[in-house]
Amino acid sequence: MAVKIRLKRMGKVRAPHYRVVVVDSRKKRDGKVIEEIGKYHPKEEPSLIEVQSDRAQYWLGVGAQPSESVAAILKVTGDWQKHKGEPGTEGTLKTAEPKRDKTEIFNEALKEAASEPRAEAVTKKSKKSEPKEEAPAPTETPAAETPEGATEQAEVAETKAVDAEAQEKSESSEDKA
Repeated sequence: MAVKIRLKRMGKVRAPHYRVVVVDSRKKRDGKVIEEIGKYHPKEEPSLIEVQSDRAQYWLGVGAQPSESVAAILKVTGDWQKHKGEPGTEGTLKTAEPKRDKTEIFNEALKEAASEPRAEAVTKKSKKSEPKEEAPAPTETPAAETPEGATEQAEVAETKAVDAEAQEKSESSEDKA
């Protein structure tokens, strides 16, 4: 049985993730595997490459043939050089900086906010905050200025107008007679 070490594609369209797998060479690309020995995420910056070195060494030792892409990955991790007995077994793998904990970032921002000097407001303070001298006593508004007073005045004016019209009609009817 010819055993290959190759990539099994996973993920979404335009967002591939691969698993480094040991598989019978007659199987499909994403078919049943003998063993999964690593991961490869090419879209991350830098690319995530995780390979179980001892398992890769075992399968290379028993005669598994890596595909071109897996051979390149094994050279980056240093497993290929280790298998061939060449120098450079440390590899050239770049690792991403570990992400900081969100609570740590939040606490740091709190400390910075507390240590900053407080700046004055851009707008001027309102006059309400300044102490006032004794406020003048509220004066009573005339009844005419209140809504109730205004309606009373309107009713009086309307009745006067109606009375005036009535008188004019009665005078004009007397003149005709």
